[in-house]
Amino acid sequence: MATTLRQRPAALTLTPSAERRIADLMAQAPDGAIGVKLSTPRRGCSGLAYSVDYVTSASPMDEKVATPGGDLYIDGASLLYLIGSNMDWVEDDFAAGFVFANPNAKGSCGCGESFTV
Repeated sequence: MATTLRQRPAALTLTPSAERRIADLMAQAPDGAIGVKLSTPRRGCSGLAYSVDYVTSASPMDEKVATPGGDLYIDGASLLYLIGSNMDWVEDDFAAGFVFANPNAKGSCGCGESFTV
């Protein structure tokens, strides 16, 4: 009996606006960049923050999310904090940045720059 493997859902979803922003970033990426990487380093009032940077090589533990404009890598050590999240790109008159709807976050600081799980 043949076993059919079901494709695993992406660790997080991206809005069309976030996908466009990744495409914009990759269009101006430095030489050698293979994509952008999302991680959750320890910093901020609540303990963890979201960080998006160019990446030149992927770790075997990273989760790769293909987007139309380039690849997003999720840091393997951050993956458990991000499963089920939605990543958006928001711009207004005063600020622009990636915004995350994270069901794993139990709290965040007043400025919204960091979160706790």
